[in-house]
Amino acid sequence: MKVKHIVYAILILGFGALVAYRITKNKSEGAGGGPGGGGPGGKSGKGGGMPAMRVNGVVVQPQSFSNSLSVTGSMEANEQVAVRGQVSGLVRSISFNEGSKVSKGQVLLKIDDSELRAQLAQAQTRQSLAAENERRAGLLLKKEAISREEYDVARADLKSAQAQIQLIQAQLAKTTIRAPFSGRIGLRSISEGSYLSPETVVANLVSTDPIKITFSVPEKYATQVKENTRLSFTVAGSGKKYTATVYAIEPGIEASSRTLQLRARAENGDGSLMPGSFANIELPLTVIEGALLVPTEAIIPVQNGKKVFVSKDGKAKETMVETSTRTEKDVLVTSGLQPGDTVLTTGIMTLKEGTPVKVAVGKK
Repeated sequence: MKVKHIVYAILILGFGALVAYRITKNKSEGAGGGPGGGGPGGKSGKGGGMPAMRVNGVVVQPQSFSNSLSVTGSMEANEQVAVRGQVSGLVRSISFNEGSKVSKGQVLLKIDDSELRAQLAQAQTRQSLAAENERRAGLLLKKEAISREEYDVARADLKSAQAQIQLIQAQLAKTTIRAPFSGRIGLRSISEGSYLSPETVVANLVSTDPIKITFSVPEKYATQVKENTRLSFTVAGSGKKYTATVYAIEPGIEASSRTLQLRARAENGDGSLMPGSFANIELPLTVIEGALLVPTEAIIPVQNGKKVFVSKDGKAKETMVETSTRTEKDVLVTSGLQPGDTVLTTGIMTLKEGTPVKVAVGKK
């Protein structure tokens, strides 16, 4: 038993000595700036002794920034109408070719007017008789052979006959359908001998030179768009870039979409732009002088807004910023930065406030 107790005692003393040795060793390392200490090489020092992190950055400088907005629009004919008849009747002749150009006032088709011409001849006969009666009544009135009332009746009959002729002539004019403006006429839906009613569409007539482009911009840009602004646009299937000029702006914001509608006009002499096509529009807004632009990858969204890291005295510094327009590569910063600041663009997700950095400055 004594030997067993001696072995236990030796083990306990050895374990105690080992624990005491480790405690003493840790204290000496902490005091001497070892790996776990708080001295210049310790991890608890804020950046102390850490190698500088290699990052890229740009120096922001004031520059002229032409703010533009990318939107889509729809092309429309400058003028467009569905050609219809105003009176019913048989189509006697069609004077246009489908898909051809027509001039303003050109006769497009003729409706049978034989019945109206017969009515006109009858009305003209009545007018002649009424005119003769009115002449005779005037002579009798001078001789005081009839009363003024009788003469007025004869004169009223004459005026009524004249009005009837005017009415029939107006109906006759409607039997000839003319082009209301110059343009290109589409496919016709009737043939000679068809019965035409006012509900029947003969063909569509469109004028596409110039062509209109209707588009909308978000409400926040409403104060930045002006009449006579020149814009550029492209259409599907063509690499050509076209230009147009804004000529009309809706006087109010569309409540449901919170957008402002605009309309521009573009030359289309060759007819390459067709109504109904979509247009990809680049609309220039205001030109900002002294703008500060930073690459989009430098912006970090946070709970209270956005921030960037700038290099100051060899260390990373967090800076809250406010931004405006975003382009394909850059973001316009409206507050938070000063000209000459070096904004870090790489490693920003691992950077912390005060991290030592070595910046390779690129061109902005």
